[in-house]
Amino acid sequence: MNILLLGSDSRGDSVDLAEGGDPSNQRSDTMMWLNLPADRKHLYLMSIMRDTWVDIPGVGPAKINAAMAYGGVPLVVQTLEGMFKTRIDHVAIVDFEGFKSITDALGGVEVNVPLDFASLSGQFAFKAGPQKLNGDQALAFVRERYAFVDGDYQRVKDQQIFLRAMLNGVLSASTLTNPLKVTDLVGKISLYVSVDASLDSGTMGALALSLKNIRGSDVLTFTLPTLGTGNSADGQSIVNRDDSAIATIGKALGNDTLGAYLQSAGLG
Repeated sequence: MNILLLGSDSRGDSVDLAEGGDPSNQRSDTMMWLNLPADRKHLYLMSIMRDTWVDIPGVGPAKINAAMAYGGVPLVVQTLEGMFKTRIDHVAIVDFEGFKSITDALGGVEVNVPLDFASLSGQFAFKAGPQKLNGDQALAFVRERYAFVDGDYQRVKDQQIFLRAMLNGVLSASTLTNPLKVTDLVGKISLYVSVDASLDSGTMGALALSLKNIRGSDVLTFTLPTLGTGNSADGQSIVNRDDSAIATIGKALGNDTLGAYLQSAGLG
């Protein structure tokens, strides 16, 4: 199963516009491809750099995070499915306020911050080491890029760190083997996440129960390999896509062999 996770930087337009495929002022600030292999022994999260230069159907060359602005979630899905030649089964999207609310609903998330930094606004300062983040702190942590020499690359790493930490908190035997706890967990999260029509609470609950043997250490994260940064013909700062890596990963997704690919590529 493949689930597309999107974090929207909505600046006023409703998430409903993105779901319906209408143009809006939203861009996908965070884009992660969640792969659940058939044996449910691992969970793979692939981050896709927001500035990756791609061909958006009906639009042409552009940064991948612009697909949502041009045609909402349907165009994002069409773009990615065309790139990887693989079906996306479900989509989940959350905006900034929803992200903060989920974090707070879980009682905060303990994250091992990799290095000292301060947010651009100066409102938050993070020290390296474990600390529990509330919703406002968590949003600042996963959004910051200007504080880092490698900018968006470190931001993507921090997003992976946060999501792994969040999953580590909920992927426990005491939760996933207890249907009542699963229902409570789904209820807490579903209030703030927009999903496709087929990913209803019943489906989410059954999916959570199917992951009863998964633990935090079974969650593997990586970033879609790229060919580095550059500039587009019209002067935009972009991330150059690696078509060879995309083709290989697409085949692994289709053959349910992503774990083997990650090991051979040194990414797992």
